[in-house]
This record gives sequence, C-alpha cells and structure tokens, in this order.
Amino acid sequence: MQGSRKKMQKEKVISVMLGISAIIVVIPILAIVYFLITKGWMGLSWSFLTQSPRHGMREGGTMPALVGTFYLVAGTLVFAVPIGVLAAVYLTECAGRNMFTRLVRLAIFNLAGVPSIVYGLFGYGLFVLALHFGRSILAGAATLAVLVLPVVISSAEEALNTVPRSFREASYALGATKWQTIRRVVLPNAWAGIITGVILGVGRAAGETAPIIFTAAAMWKSNLPHSVFEECSALPYQLYVMASEMLNVPERMQWGTAVVLLALVLAMNVVATIIRSRLRKKRTW
Repeated sequence: MQGSRKKMQKEKVISVMLGISAIIVVIPILAIVYFLITKGWMGLSWSFLTQSPRHGMREGGTMPALVGTFYLVAGTLVFAVPIGVLAAVYLTECAGRNMFTRLVRLAIFNLAGVPSIVYGLFGYGLFVLALHFGRSILAGAATLAVLVLPVVISSAEEALNTVPRSFREASYALGATKWQTIRRVVLPNAWAGIITGVILGVGRAAGETAPIIFTAAAMWKSNLPHSVFEECSALPYQLYVMASEMLNVPERMQWGTAVVLLALVLAMNVVATIIRSRLRKKRTW
C-alpha cells in the first residue's frame, strides 16, 4: 500500500511539473501577442492594409510589403517542399544505412544551425551574382528555401518513418513496385506529419530579415512587383527600416506593421493546421 501511494504521489508531482512547464511555454507567446496587439491596434485600419507607404514611411500602409512577403513565402514553398520531400523519401525509402546517408543527415543537422545572415551571404553569392538572378523575388525565395530545407527534410523523414512497415509489406505482397508503394501508400499516410514541417518552415521564412536584405528586399518600394526578377518590399525588412533607419516614424506605424506580420504568420499556420487535421482524420490507423 505504501509503495503504491508513493508511486501515485510521484505521478502527481510529475504531472504538476509537466503542467507548469506547459504554462511557462504558453505565457511568453500570449504575452508577445498581447503586447503587440495593445501597442499596434490603433494603427490598424483597412487603409493601412491597402495603401503604400508615403512620406518616408511616416504615412500610408503596408500593401507592397504584405504582397512581397506573400510572394517570397510562396516561392519558398515552391522550391523547398518538392526538394525537401523528395530528399526525405530518398533517405527513408531508397537509400540504405551507409556512410553516405550518415553524412547527408549530418549535413542537414548542421545546416539547421547555420545563422540566417550566412544564408543571406550565400544566396547573394550564388543566386544574385553567380546565377545572375539579381536582387529579386526569385533570388530571395531560393535563399529562403535553402534556409528552411533542413526543417522540411527532417520533419518529412520523421513523418515517413511513422508509417508502419506492415503497410509497405502488404503493398509489396500485392505486387506493387517500390515507387507505387511510396506514391499510393507511404506519402498519403505521411502528409499530415510533412505539413507540420512545412508549417515550421513557413513561419521561419516569413519572419526572416537577414537573408532577404542581400537578395530581395528593397528599402523603399511603393509599387507592387510585376515580375519575379524584381525587388520587393517585405514586412520584416520594412519593420526593421522603420525602427532603425527612418526618423520620426510614428509608433503606430511600427507596431501596426509588427501586428500585420504576426497575423500573416498566424494565418498561414492556421490554414496549414486545418489541412493537417483533415489529413489526419482520413487516416484509418
């Protein structure tokens, strides 16, 4: 009896500690959201979202930066998702456990820890200068894709590994080839986990400033880009410029831009989460 009571007490203590840890994680997030909304709600309006900045970013809105950020994120997904998923499929389903795959995984883990400013310099040297993309949406999206690739590959690989081995064996037993098994059995059951990695990548790509400073972002741009080979304005860089480069910018403009950036990232995450939930409901295991 005493032994069982001690076990129950330990379980209660551990549960309380886990609950406190969860609260500690949530509190900073809620505090950041509350702080930004209380500071920036006065600057939010329909005109703030639909107008271009004027008079040294002291008036107007965030439309070019909002559209530019969306273009960069969309381009990042176009590059990162196919390459990241295909790389994860190769590592999980095709390549064996050998020195080459260990080196590839080591490279992926190391790339995840590289500072974003280094990615910016890499993108400037490769995409802007070597490949002659110039400072453009294309160069910025390609740089951000390289930055988020480690997250996408690692998450996709973990999602593929969660698919039971019996699913593959049953498919092979019915005469399916490896590619048919991957396409019709493994990937459909792993998409929910893969989208989790995409969510993390999107959030990071939308909020990065250093990589796009060298490759895509224009300090001042009042019109929308008409080509992927043009520079664009972006919310993170515009916020940085208003806070550190421009003089006498009203605080409502600065905080309002921060709220718009936060809302854009949250909206993307919500959409991706809804898609992930629907995919999980379709699973039968």
